Parts: sequence; C-alpha cells; structure tokens
Amino acid sequence: MIRRPAGGFPPILLGAPLLGCALLAACGRNDAPEANQSGPVKIEGQPIRNADEASLSGTPMAERTAVIGLLNKRNGLTRDLSMKPGEALRVGDAIVRLQACETTAPWENVQETGAFVQLDVRSSSDGKWRRNFSGWLFRERPDRNVVQHPVYDVWVKSCTMEWPESGPATVKLGDKGKVPATASPASGANASSAAAPEPADSTASPAPSGTSPTATPNN
Repeated sequence: MIRRPAGGFPPILLGAPLLGCALLAACGRNDAPEANQSGPVKIEGQPIRNADEASLSGTPMAERTAVIGLLNKRNGLTRDLSMKPGEALRVGDAIVRLQACETTAPWENVQETGAFVQLDVRSSSDGKWRRNFSGWLFRERPDRNVVQHPVYDVWVKSCTMEWPESGPATVKLGDKGKVPATASPASGANASSAAAPEPADSTASPAPSGTSPTATPNN
C-alpha cells in the first residue's frame, strides 16, 4: 500500500488543470470547419459578403421575353403574343397578363419552360371583366395546370433568357474556343527516325590522294 504525505494531492488532481488548459488551447487554434458543416464560414482577414440579386448573373425577370399562345375556340383562330413580365395584351374580349417566365438551362437533364399567366375575360351577359385563370403553365407538361374556359385557351410556347456561364460547354480550348487537333502519332521506324536526331561524325574521312593505295616499287 502506497502512502502519501499528509496534505498532499493525488497526481490526477494535480494534472487536471494542465489538461484543461491544453484542451482550451487546442479548441482556440482549430478554426477549420467540419466536413459536413453548412452556412457561413469565418475566413480570417476576409469579410463575409452576402450575394444579392445585382451580383447574380443571368437575365433579369423584366428583360425576359415569353411567347404565349391564345386560342379562340369559336372561330379557331390562334395568336402568338410576345410579352415581357408585367405586360398585358388584349385580344377581343380576353386580356392575357404575363407575370413571370422561367426555363431550364440547356445543360440540365430535364428541359422545362413555364410562365405565370393570368387570363381575364369580359362576360357577354353583363360586360364585366372576370379573372378566369391565374397560375403557372408549363409547355412540356400542360396537364399540370389547365385553363378551363368555353371560349379561350392559353399556353406557353417559349421563354427567352440567358444563364450564368456554367456547365461543360463553357470550357474554352484553343484560340477560337475549339479543341486543338492532335497529330496522329507516328508508328514503326518513322517514329524513331523522326524523334532521334542523326549522330554527328566523330572523325573526318581522309581526302583521296592522286596515287593508288599500293605503289609499284621502282627497280
């Protein structure tokens, strides 16, 4: 049995303050975010800025152009209405309003075009305008939202807009954005002869003399 002097503290209690200081120092030095951390991250020396609509590239909503089809079921006439978000066009007793339009980027797998359309129709009985439809219409999926009116029908045909430069088509190679053509590798002896330079002559060949190599002795 080990005895300790009176008034002394166990070794574990003596090392506890040092262990706590070491843990606090380690926590103060580790500012790196975890792998699954989300949200803003503090970067030393650089302020954190929030992206606003002005800094985002792409076509603003007010500059987009949509083509809305309008059908009069009584006479079978159709009209293509080219509109910008916020505009309204009247055709007979119908007013078509465009509030917004969206379309997916060309590099996305699912292509879809939609527009938020409102249809106002004037009643033939009392001459008052009534809102018949208000909602999103989709070109590829017209069954998602249907305009139910005995005379008029509207649908989305297109939405013209631009997107931020992204996707595989934005990688530029070469002077004009084309992939530079690579020469086909040579094969066989042509490859070795084209790659290896000719060795230089180490010794110069002697110049030919006027006499033959073996002279006939004179008697």
